[in-house]
Order: sequence, then C-alpha cells, then structure tokens
Amino acid sequence: MPPLGLLPGIICNRPCTLLICICITSSILLSVNTCEPCELQLINHGVPDEVIGNLMSDVAGFFKQPLEDKKEWSQQADSLEGYGQAFVVSDDQKLDWADMLYLQVQPSESRDMRFWPTRPASFRRSVDAYSSEARELAYRLLEFMAKGVGAEPASLRGVFEGQAQGMRMNYYPPCRQAADRVLGLSPHTDPNGLTLLMQTSHDVHGLQVKRDGRWFAVEALDGAFVVNVGDALEILSNGVFRSVEHRAVIHPTKERISVALFHYPYQDRMLGPLPELVKKGDKVQFGPTNYQDFLKQYFTAELDGRKHLERFQLE
Repeated sequence: MPPLGLLPGIICNRPCTLLICICITSSILLSVNTCEPCELQLINHGVPDEVIGNLMSDVAGFFKQPLEDKKEWSQQADSLEGYGQAFVVSDDQKLDWADMLYLQVQPSESRDMRFWPTRPASFRRSVDAYSSEARELAYRLLEFMAKGVGAEPASLRGVFEGQAQGMRMNYYPPCRQAADRVLGLSPHTDPNGLTLLMQTSHDVHGLQVKRDGRWFAVEALDGAFVVNVGDALEILSNGVFRSVEHRAVIHPTKERISVALFHYPYQDRMLGPLPELVKKGDKVQFGPTNYQDFLKQYFTAELDGRKHLERFQLE
C-alpha cells in the first residue's frame, strides 16, 4: 500500500457522519472534533477494489450455502470463532436476526483453520488478502489520530501493531413481518480499538449510531470504509476518542451483508490511558485494566450499549 495522507474531511449533512478522503499525494492532516462519538467514512483509502470485491463476493457465496454446509464450520465450546450467533448467554434470550461467521485473521500464525470455510474455493485467499490490506490502513489511521491530538504518531500504532485482528461476517436477511420489532445486532460498543466496516447493498441503511439519545442511520458510501472507535481506544486516549454505540436494523424486503474487521491492542499487558494522550490538568478517566479480563467479561454477557465500558470508568 502506498504512503497515505489525509485531506480535509467534508462534514456530511447526515448526523454523526464524517467523510474523510485519503490521498496518496497529500500530507495534510485532518483534525476532527473528537469529544463526541462519530462515524467516519473513508474513501480513496488505497485498498484495491479487486481485493474488496473478491472478499465480499466470497462472503456472499458462503452465506448462500445450505444451512448444513455452513454448519460444518460451527462454533465450538472452546472458541468464539466459527459460524453461529455471538453473545448467547441464556436459553431464553432473544437472538439477533442475523447469520454470522467470526474468524481470527491476523497474525497469520494465530489462525484456527478448523473454522475457515473452503467453499467458495477462493474464500481463504480473499480473507487473507483483504485482512492484510486493511490492517496496514488501520495502522496509518492510528498514526494520524495520534498526530491529530498532538502525540507522536507511533504512540497508538505501537499498541496495536502485530496484535490480533478479528473478522466478523454478517448476513442480515429481510423480515417483512417484523422488521420494526427485531434487530440484526443489538446496541453495543466494540471492545477493540478500531473497527473497519465494509458492506454490500448500500441502499440498505442497516447500520445506526446513537447520539444524544437518538438513533441515526449511517448512509454508507459505495466502496467506503465505515470506521468505528472502540472501547480500547477510548481508554487509551483517556476519552479523547469516544467509543461509538451502534446497532444493526433489518430491512423488510432487502438483505444486507457486512464485514467488520476488529483491531485489538496488546492483550498481555494492562490497558489504561497513555500518558502522552492525557492532557495536562485533565482528570484520568480510566484506571489500569487487565485487557484479557475486559474481553472475557464483554464476550460472556449480552450486548448492552455502553454499559460494559462505563463499568471501568473512574468516579
């Protein structure tokens, strides 16, 4: 991927959405108001259209298979990976209206191939190429974000570089009878640092973000990455970057497919605000947290807005 720089963004006329153009010839850095949760959309990001197209085609091909074929890659008791629902903690729980496949994709040595589908035949190659390209994009975004708040570019990148990257593929079928009463994915924030989301069916505005107690649809642009700030980045930045509460809703007649890439910080250390991101005179909002425990609590509970993150805030 070529060197990237950020051009000034355009604030769209859609609430909570910021459009950023990335250009390979510019070194202009966009400074954004980070005190409010906001959806970012990245265009001209440098990830080849062919790589994106191959991945999205193979994901669609996987979900089109008969149920019995998809169940070959089902989750097992010892892993979050595989085909099946996430965040199921009780038998009487209301499930989300979605098909899901979750894989650990980077580093390559962390992959558990028991859960990697072999149909379509190109599926594994597509996932590998896409995750590698998007990982480098995420690292550059982290550099720009650090620089934008006056810190060294390497300060955030160093926390994430070489660490885990997970991929969740989502298929949201239409539901004519109860589209206004079911959710594709319950309200939540992401536990990682940065999430890069790509979707098909850009005329289906299934992703929504919450701001000031109201839900707003994200009108994803064709070929753009939607970027979510996650809980780990809010903690690392001492609240400078706000984790985005979001959900997925269902269309009555149209399906939607999305792929989310989750970039995690180091998991073998305590997670807390980076000193260089705590401004002089600011109150420290989060104490040191064992990130493995943070993740364990997140993945063994029902999704519930920002409540998981709020448990770790200092009084």
